[in-house]
Amino acid sequence: MKKLWVSLAMLMMVPLSAVAHGPSGQKVVKEFEVNAAPAKVWTLIKDFGAIQQWHPDVVSVKVETKADADSGKELLHRLVTLKDGTAFLEKLREVNDAEMKLDYKMVDASESTIAVSNYRTVVYVKQGATPNQSIVSLTARFYNKANTMEAPPGADNPAANKAINALYDAAAIGLKKALE
Repeated sequence: MKKLWVSLAMLMMVPLSAVAHGPSGQKVVKEFEVNAAPAKVWTLIKDFGAIQQWHPDVVSVKVETKADADSGKELLHRLVTLKDGTAFLEKLREVNDAEMKLDYKMVDASESTIAVSNYRTVVYVKQGATPNQSIVSLTARFYNKANTMEAPPGADNPAANKAINALYDAAAIGLKKALE
């Protein structure tokens, strides 16, 4: 009986925060048609440093190869600055020509001022209904900037979703304008 009371007493000492969970992951998917052959669309998209050529909100891109903190591999990184002053550092994780797939992830660093954390994008280019039509799919997974459930306004889930949706909506407009 004494062991039962000791066990119950120890259980009562466990803080309730130990059973809490973190922020909910967010996801944004955008799919749009571009009136250009997939090979042409893919050539523009896969050039990781060329985003300034087609994304209307990008005012500067600084590209460099450096060691990835997670894998230790040398990866291409780009520091993207938008016209509103927002900036983010991304690393290129995969370029797959056979699948026309691009995979990159934001580096949570002091340079990254966008309202998200742990942000990752996967881009696919696929054949559309005709040979000169492509379907571009952008998928982002991310957390709010504060990376907490009780994030303050501007670093919360609505701000994170707004930032990614604006980024992707402008990307769709820019790609269409550059390629059609």
